[in-house]
Amino acid sequence: MNSAKPQPPKTDFPSLLQRYFCDYLRQQRNASPETISSYRDTFRLFFQFSERQFRKRPSSLTLADLDAPQILAFLDALESQRHNCVRSRNLRLAAIRSFLRYAASQDPTALASITRALAIPVKRFDRGPVSYLAREEMTALLNAPPDRATWSGHRDRVMLATMYNTGARVSEITRLNVEDLQFGPTTTLRVHGKGRKERVIPLGKSTRHQLQDWLGQIRTAIGCPLFPDRRGERLTRTGVRSRLNVALAVARQTCPTLRNRGVSPHIVDIQRECICFSPASTSP
Repeated sequence: MNSAKPQPPKTDFPSLLQRYFCDYLRQQRNASPETISSYRDTFRLFFQFSERQFRKRPSSLTLADLDAPQILAFLDALESQRHNCVRSRNLRLAAIRSFLRYAASQDPTALASITRALAIPVKRFDRGPVSYLAREEMTALLNAPPDRATWSGHRDRVMLATMYNTGARVSEITRLNVEDLQFGPTTTLRVHGKGRKERVIPLGKSTRHQLQDWLGQIRTAIGCPLFPDRRGERLTRTGVRSRLNVALAVARQTCPTLRNRGVSPHIVDIQRECICFSPASTSP
């Protein structure tokens, strides 16, 4: 009885892409959920662009469609139509490059076109100075969340104070779990950063007291988010941006200098680092 020979892996585009995400990124590279999510969004945007621009459905795409001219057209559309910044464009290009390098090892017959696509350079851009808020502006923002007697208002106030105290990115704030907060002689918060890097940050007295009160308002089982939405699920980055906008609208009423300033979550993230060098620094 002849044993069946193992079949070589399929090299059609759908099969390659599935193996890239399910086998290569998750199993071989052990990529973080954030990386996988970012790469997934890149291909979702590419599929939408190909269907809109070239009338090709995702199911009909081939590896040959991921050639240099089409990739360049996609990257240009990100900037001109979606108004993405150069940094975002380069992140999308990095995701496509990662897949193409994997595809080259799986389908050597496509190596010529893949090599041309991999030659697309990263776009250079100017890095402007990082903005910051004056002490009065930051104080107005921290005290701004409306309806502080409500559950969501309470959360927003504690969340902004935690962002300011720790300097954590928005993605790091949304990933925080209840067990990352440790009370003791020095209360600390374990922050899970990019590239699986972790850091433990001591908290100021005011932030510690606010977080103690906040724990009485949420589920405290292991794995529960420290800053959930009303359904008990994690806030998204868009959700944090939305809540910051609400607080900013209130802060602008009491602090006129904020009215002509753009404030993003990133400015709140870095504010602690900027203000700690000021003689008029505050202690959250």
